[in-house]
Amino acid sequence: MANINEAMVQLKTSDGFTLDAFEASVGDKRLGGVVILQEIFGVTDQLKGVARSYAKEGFDAIVPALFDRAAPKSVIPFDQPDRGRETMMSLNKDKTMLDIAAAVERLNRGRGVTVMGFCWGGGLALRSACELALTSAVSFYGTMLPSYLGKTPKCPVLFHFGATDTHSPPDVIEAVKKAIPSAETYTYEAGHAFANEARPNFYVKAAAESAHAHTLAFLRKVHAK
Repeated sequence: MANINEAMVQLKTSDGFTLDAFEASVGDKRLGGVVILQEIFGVTDQLKGVARSYAKEGFDAIVPALFDRAAPKSVIPFDQPDRGRETMMSLNKDKTMLDIAAAVERLNRGRGVTVMGFCWGGGLALRSACELALTSAVSFYGTMLPSYLGKTPKCPVLFHFGATDTHSPPDVIEAVKKAIPSAETYTYEAGHAFANEARPNFYVKAAAESAHAHTLAFLRKVHAK
């Protein structure tokens, strides 16, 4: 298990914007980098915990504050999803991609970078796989996935779905499999947000642990090349 250093850092984008990010880094023995993309709630303590968990496994991890262009330094409570959705919808998504690219660039330290996203971030992870130079992408119960199926990913992709998730119902899961047959795809007996232990009405421990185990194996495989 790696020793980690964590801090809030700032990222400078190609259009001159500055945004915050939470970073957990592991030093010279890193296996690679993981950019973790948020749900519709901001850089939550739960996502910081996800970053720490992958850093402990040897991956530098960073969570960019993708809401900063609309609502700087905001973290929205889990019981206010409408507010989070409104903030997300107010963003220019092409600008959001510049923010993600800045996080990727920061972690590009010679061992490759994976973009991993949850919910809204899960959809953005697929878009990132199609537009950015990545080692891989991982999508946890991604939303708006059909919007990103018109392009071909440039890297390996791993998808995690909940069988009863209304954001990615069976027809969407099948569309993803058809559009990206090379992707690794897992479906769990769970609904949306099943990997978020801070939302007990959604969290499914068995599904979350299985998904993270599959993800860690995937990361070790793609970053070993």
